[in-house]
Amino acid sequence: GVVSAGAHRELKALAEILTIPVTMTLMGLGGFPGTHDLSLGMLGMHGTYRANMAVQNADLLVAVGARFDDRVTGRLDSFASGAQIIHIDIVPTSIRKNVQVHVPIVADCRLALTDLLTLARAEEKNRPGPPLISSAARTAWLERIRDWKTSVPLAYCQESEGAIKPQYVIEELYRLTRGKAVITTEVGQNQMWAAQYYLVDHPRSFITSGGLGCMGFGLPAAIGAQLANPGKTVIDIAGDGSIQMNIQELATAVEYNLPVKVAILNNQFLGMVRQWQELFYDKRYAATPMRCTPDFVRLAEAYGAVGLRAEKCADVAPVIREALKVKRPVLMDFRVEPEECVYPMVPAGAPLDNMLLV
Repeated sequence: GVVSAGAHRELKALAEILTIPVTMTLMGLGGFPGTHDLSLGMLGMHGTYRANMAVQNADLLVAVGARFDDRVTGRLDSFASGAQIIHIDIVPTSIRKNVQVHVPIVADCRLALTDLLTLARAEEKNRPGPPLISSAARTAWLERIRDWKTSVPLAYCQESEGAIKPQYVIEELYRLTRGKAVITTEVGQNQMWAAQYYLVDHPRSFITSGGLGCMGFGLPAAIGAQLANPGKTVIDIAGDGSIQMNIQELATAVEYNLPVKVAILNNQFLGMVRQWQELFYDKRYAATPMRCTPDFVRLAEAYGAVGLRAEKCADVAPVIREALKVKRPVLMDFRVEPEECVYPMVPAGAPLDNMLLV
């Protein structure tokens, strides 16, 4: 809702004046700067430890344009159970649909946040007594969140001579684009790693199909984003399963000379389903191994695009640099660790603070 309403400036200002930490849903990434000190990152099934713990321990939760879907809430009866909830949404039926709300506000997010910002500024300026929120309470809460952040950060282990970790690829994409690319995603592990490790500072810079779960979304979305933003770097972060749903659209990118980049996290599995089979079905892999995927470099070249491959850690940065330098469609095949999992993870039906961390 914040992104749709263009309310990102108002949200940032309100969070700063009241020193309120902010967590974003998958579809809300970019609605609040991911690099901001008050940013907790994404919450939910694959959200950060600090975001999930903050929501579960908050005494007030202000939901702005969010719909409380099951990937965000975990087990409903335990979601933010100690919090009073204020819910702002332009659609009346979205309020109280999934969680009990104490203060419903049916409004456009930008208009509601503008009014709240005006009230907060007046309160902070004119209040004769102590501040609206005591400095001691603010400090204690922020310190607690800082402890969660430092004690359980997003983490992985990339060995210089070991297999490429997909998280490392995302971090290198972020570093070499200086966080300024428009990111589209496919669906699955690639989508979650992108949401976790590519810090988005601006709205409409992270384009994903969200709860629709559309494998094959990323490449056509990247083509549209590149047409709309000819001067920007546009990268589709893909899996070797999802990319094959609509890989024929490389022909469209070549036809219109659109310099979209595709980064395939090629683990030779349908990764997210494989992860569930590993964690909950004793690695009884069924219909998830993909040992017969095409040679993506040669396939890209067959379409008239550029194909590049990274098979070891030292290849990752040079491949990305070369892709960014080329003003043509580029497909990058990163051969990553086959059985890497996305963590944290909240198992289905579990409370939000019951996370698998390794």
